[in-house]
Amino acid sequence: MPDFRSDTVTEPTPAMRLAMSQAAVGDDVYGDDATVQTLEQAAATKLGKAAALFVPTGTFGNQLAIATHCQRGDELIADEGSHIVWHEAGASAYIAGVQLRAIASSDGAPSADDIARRIRHGQDIHEPKTGLICLENAHSNGRVIPLAQMQEIWALAQAEGIPLHIDGARIFNAATHLGVPVTALTQYCDTVMCCLSKGLAAPIGSILAGPSEFIARARRLRKLLGGGWRQAGVLAAPGLIALNEMSARLEEDHRRAQALAVALQGIDGIEIDPAQVDINLVWFRITRPLDVAALMQALAAQGIKANPPEHGLMRLATHWQISDADIAAVVAVLRAQLAAAN
Repeated sequence: MPDFRSDTVTEPTPAMRLAMSQAAVGDDVYGDDATVQTLEQAAATKLGKAAALFVPTGTFGNQLAIATHCQRGDELIADEGSHIVWHEAGASAYIAGVQLRAIASSDGAPSADDIARRIRHGQDIHEPKTGLICLENAHSNGRVIPLAQMQEIWALAQAEGIPLHIDGARIFNAATHLGVPVTALTQYCDTVMCCLSKGLAAPIGSILAGPSEFIARARRLRKLLGGGWRQAGVLAAPGLIALNEMSARLEEDHRRAQALAVALQGIDGIEIDPAQVDINLVWFRITRPLDVAALMQALAAQGIKANPPEHGLMRLATHWQISDADIAAVVAVLRAQLAAAN
């Protein structure tokens, strides 16, 4: 059954399942799990950082970064549409005591000037201090922040003495779109989180990478937050395949996303610009009145899973379990439903 809801729905590959069954394990809280250690070392190297930490989820990794970077009462600057602002349940306030200063942007990438105008140094006792700048690359709107813009924001952060964290849940997608190694992006940050369980298809887990001293403090906080692993090698083993093999095939997902975007562009009642589709997330607007319940029933009748449109905006995600035939099938349903609504 093709599932377009997200790249989080990916199932582990057969190779991952085999690796899980054969993984060397140990109690990771004691530092005894060799497979976790191998994953963390490989991830640090791949991401161009001194050290890395295996964590349960992307939200866990982002919030661990915020809590490690910031003091209680600090302020965090981020795009208003970013995952940290929209989809992490207010965790920065609840866990780290950090408030969010959200910046509106057209594509999920605030400019260095936009950020500079919001920086506060805490010299006035009425104001919080900016403790962290967060960027999301690739953004969950499907856009990738260009390297030049990353460099400008990084230069600002360094000049201001403020750490910069990348929510890189899909950073390998971003690097694939730009045609560069992932370190071309991570050179412009202090810390980075990347998900192994989205388009990279691992069943669970994310990576937080950064300086050795930072990761040592984050490891303690991971334990404090209940994130200490026991025999986690069975999860780290598919993570290694995600990191080393699945990251190299993302161009295939991007190609299918482009094919989907182009096909949708040809349907009367759908508004989409394929040039705005950078990665595997295809966002489009339904511009004609449509019976959403009927659409979802028609998709289900063809064995297709998708999230319904919200306020006319709909997203379809490609991943390793979406085929060219699946693309044709979802396009056919949308075309038929919109034609019926005419």
